[in-house]
Amino acid sequence: MPELNDQERDEIIEAIRAGRSLPARYRASLFDDALETELIWPGKTTDVERVVLPFQSIEHIDEPRSGTVKQPDLFSFSEMSGRQTGGWTNKLVWGDNKLVLSSLVNGPLRKQIEDAGGLKLVYIDPPFDVGADFSMDVQVGENSLTKQASIIEQIAYRDTWGKGRDSFAAMIYERLTLIHSLLAEDGAIYVHCDWRVNSLIRLIMDEIFGSDNFMNEVIWGYRIQGVGKKFWARKHDTLYFYRKSDAFRFKPQKEDVIYEKPFIDTKKRDSRITDLSEKRLQDAIESLKNRKSLNPALKEFLFDQYYNDVYVRDVWDSDATKPMISGSSEYLQYPTQKPAGLLERILESSSNPGDLVADFFCGSGTTLEVAERMGRKWIGCDLGRFAIHTTRKRLIGVQRDQASLNESYRAFEILNLGSYERQYFLGIDQDVDSAAREASKGEMREKFIELVMSAYGGQKSEQLPGFDGVKGNASVLVGPLDAPVTEDSVRRAIDTAKKAGIARVDILGFEFEMGIKPMMQDTAKDEGVTLTLRYIPNDVFDKRAIAKGQVKFYDVGYLEVKPKQVKDGSVTVELEEFSVFYAQEDADAAASGLKNGASRVVVDSGQVVRVAKDKRGVISKEILTKSWTDWIDYWAVDFDFESQREIVRMITDDGEKDVWTGRYIFENQWQDFRTKDSRELTKVSDKHTYDTPGEYKIAVKVVDVFGNDTTKVVKLKVK
Repeated sequence: MPELNDQERDEIIEAIRAGRSLPARYRASLFDDALETELIWPGKTTDVERVVLPFQSIEHIDEPRSGTVKQPDLFSFSEMSGRQTGGWTNKLVWGDNKLVLSSLVNGPLRKQIEDAGGLKLVYIDPPFDVGADFSMDVQVGENSLTKQASIIEQIAYRDTWGKGRDSFAAMIYERLTLIHSLLAEDGAIYVHCDWRVNSLIRLIMDEIFGSDNFMNEVIWGYRIQGVGKKFWARKHDTLYFYRKSDAFRFKPQKEDVIYEKPFIDTKKRDSRITDLSEKRLQDAIESLKNRKSLNPALKEFLFDQYYNDVYVRDVWDSDATKPMISGSSEYLQYPTQKPAGLLERILESSSNPGDLVADFFCGSGTTLEVAERMGRKWIGCDLGRFAIHTTRKRLIGVQRDQASLNESYRAFEILNLGSYERQYFLGIDQDVDSAAREASKGEMREKFIELVMSAYGGQKSEQLPGFDGVKGNASVLVGPLDAPVTEDSVRRAIDTAKKAGIARVDILGFEFEMGIKPMMQDTAKDEGVTLTLRYIPNDVFDKRAIAKGQVKFYDVGYLEVKPKQVKDGSVTVELEEFSVFYAQEDADAAASGLKNGASRVVVDSGQVVRVAKDKRGVISKEILTKSWTDWIDYWAVDFDFESQREIVRMITDDGEKDVWTGRYIFENQWQDFRTKDSRELTKVSDKHTYDTPGEYKIAVKVVDVFGNDTTKVVKLKVK
């Protein structure tokens, strides 16, 4: 009989105290005669992540550009602005879903979830294709280029499939266990998969949820081109539907289905269609199936003969859930994107308006969009920055649509685990008391510097006071693990370099104080120092990425904005300049690898470049980015930045308490962005009127076509 660890004992005791049924996976440990079929793989463990990391709120969005809606029956609001001030705020979380789930299950945010009625429904579409390509096409100006998956996404994917099915089983087992703990007793889950992993997932879910709580294996079929030369074409996915307990309630759905009958009842033929030949009849049937227009009398007759309003079965292959094609209006060119109709059926049957639903692999945000339109509360999570950006735009679009129809919508906030996640990656124990944690930070600083310098391609050095290492002829300063690089620290580095005769300084940081780059670089240049500010990516915490030279440090973007007061006392903000310094591939290296007569589009040194080799082998390069605005996909304005402090709820030695992080939440009050159908982008915001004169700080956030953001803060005196 397997022994129980402390974590498992705690969960069993908690379940007994709450009067809940015990999870099925403990039967073998507790009862000699309760053994069931179990999936075993090398290294399998029932231990799951227990860390609790505070959630940082980095952006709050409840005022779409086209206006706001006041809905006191759904949540509290401000009579002055129409902004939501109370009730559940939807949550879009950027981060590793294992850490996010653990922090939701065991942390202070769980009470908010329970106060919102509990988590009633989860849909997840985890990565189930071992050979999947997660690159995608993005538009830069008039050109399209391929965006590769970020290194952190590649690392996560490598961890998922590094040992094949065994590592996938370990990954999904831990996440499903956490989801089971988070679900309300009357909740349910749908897991989307295909033939590659469906046998694994079925057994794992039986173990975690219990085979008695298995409800359906739903077949989602799609009639799109494809042929298997040695087997039947694989044209369906699987949805496993499980409940948490028998308290769950389900609402059957109906759909319109056309069934062919073996004969026609000629007695029912309408007098207006007496000339209906067999050929015309068959042609009309095909037209009806393809939703083509027909003579009304003929259509009525055929519906009487062939049409049925039936309950949906466990094979979904009707128009209501048909997959998207490239020309579909909802298709965002996002890999793994699923059609809204699929999620509409799931939410309609397995949740009620006002229920809380979640998707912890949310991708482009289909589940969240459908939830918002159907009046559900939601939580979404994804590891990819671009996924979060795509979802943000999509949800603002829903807010705008709802506002234009005078219908309700909820505010949402973008969260991450931020500096606390980085502490976790470095190995700082979050469970020890605050004094021990601070001491651990000091000990880990040296390890952190070595890690960053190794990834940067430099060497740690203690020979230069005020700096942490060298790379070539540059002295390198590594910023804090859990705080922004400040203007004061940059100023000190410039002064130290000037006194020591150092001509070049590289400063690396996870975050930078907003707007310090242009000012400090100009100051350094005047004093004879070339200053470079670069972001440290989270990839530095993966030694495999460092060993392969995959970690890329990108320069902080350059952004210039100008606020302007107009005659009526209101204020607008204008974008004046923006630049980035990305490189996905060296243009010269790409050109050398081309065959004669071929060409490629690459990103090199902040430009989109077409490299070509003609039939004689002569190489040419053409810069395709025509304007700095080509790089901008989205921009937003907070007209009163620093009006809302970022408060996190932490578990401390004295219990839970709210702590100010020293940062402020970006209140997204106005935004403009490109969509698939509209590539235009305005450079001037709408007018904003302040209630009282005084000095204000305006924050402007620009998100580029790769999903990375740059923020600038400017001061304004309102008269």
